[in-house]
Amino acid sequence: MLYVSLSGGVVQEAFVAALDARGVPLTHLLRPADAPAELVAWIRARGDDLALHGYDHATRPLGHGRRKGEFASLPHHEAALRLTAARRALTAVGLWTDVFVPPRWLASDGTVAAAAEQGFRVLAVESGIHDLHSGAVVPARVLGARSAPLGVAWVLRRGGPVRIHVRAKDLRRPGRTDSVLAAIDTALGHVTPTTYGRPTRRAA
Repeated sequence: MLYVSLSGGVVQEAFVAALDARGVPLTHLLRPADAPAELVAWIRARGDDLALHGYDHATRPLGHGRRKGEFASLPHHEAALRLTAARRALTAVGLWTDVFVPPRWLASDGTVAAAAEQGFRVLAVESGIHDLHSGAVVPARVLGARSAPLGVAWVLRRGGPVRIHVRAKDLRRPGRTDSVLAAIDTALGHVTPTTYGRPTRRAA
């Protein structure tokens, strides 16, 4: 399987058009609390799959200038509160999803439990894709725009699912869009494109 996701809060018509031409469906990662109205309208009009991508992306210090992602270490109660707030913000802009992708692809055990309790079906993290209803897990690491060209070949040699995530700012770098699309083309010769909104099939 090939999963392609996009985040960054900016309309990316040229990149998405290139995916459309290849028949590759897209999962938009959206932080609804501060999403631009133009982006929300564009996503709604396209009808692409959507993943809730956190509430406010608040980080916590790790020391030495490093910081944790918003849901990386939250206890259950706090994770539940943030998920509730994020879902309300998503509903307020007229969108809905049962897919959750935490910022930086990191989720604490408390977050996993809270997401399942709140009816999320899919939780996609750095190391894999979890079906919270069935307990199925697809182990597969996320490749960023920079690592995708070499990473796709590595994953394909091992027979695993290919997960490529692109941030809007990645696409502003010279040559980065072309390299990501080339990686996607390589994957398409071996795996079928899908989205995080479709059920996982591989048991843990």
